[in-house]
Amino acid sequence: MSEKLSNTYQSAVGSAKQSVGDATGKHNLASSGAAEKAEAQSKQQAADAESCAHGTANNIKGGAQKLAGSVAGDEWLRTKGHGNAAKGDAQRNL
Repeated sequence: MSEKLSNTYQSAVGSAKQSVGDATGKHNLASSGAAEKAEAQSKQQAADAESCAHGTANNIKGGAQKLAGSVAGDEWLRTKGHGNAAKGDAQRNL
């Protein structure tokens, strides 16, 4: 979560620099602000994709555990599968 906060902060700082640069006619400041904002947004998209991938992996793992637990009559494994599936859902929805 701290990475998301950091990226949001960096994007806001970049946006502010861009706005000030545009308002004052300082094109270098506006350009560096736009670049900083774009970098932060790119980092956030990468972090979101990574989180989604981890979530999908946990959903698959959980589904396999639920199925194996049901077939084997292993309530502990089935319950663990439900937990991993819920963890995956949470990771994908961040």
